[in-house]
Amino acid sequence: MPKSQAQSVVLPRIVDLDALDEIRETLLGALQAGPVEIDAEAVDRVSTNALFMLLSAAGSAKQASFAFTIAKASDVMRASIEKLGLDEHFAPVLKG
Repeated sequence: MPKSQAQSVVLPRIVDLDALDEIRETLLGALQAGPVEIDAEAVDRVSTNALFMLLSAAGSAKQASFAFTIAKASDVMRASIEKLGLDEHFAPVLKG
């Protein structure tokens, strides 16, 4: 039975192609357990692929009827989201 408490996933300072495999595995495990909260406060650099991976994870959570939030997104992450025109896609999951 899935847990009701959100699983916390802390993103590293650099979320680029080299970090994606490990983050993806962590996200998969967290999504299997239930709701997920991403801590993005420390992100200093984020790749486009990483942002799309997060959107994909949010979609998977929605299909499973689990909450998926990104808390405390850094200014760098928010600027990357805006620069790529992904604001409206991230709006439902960004908090704080």
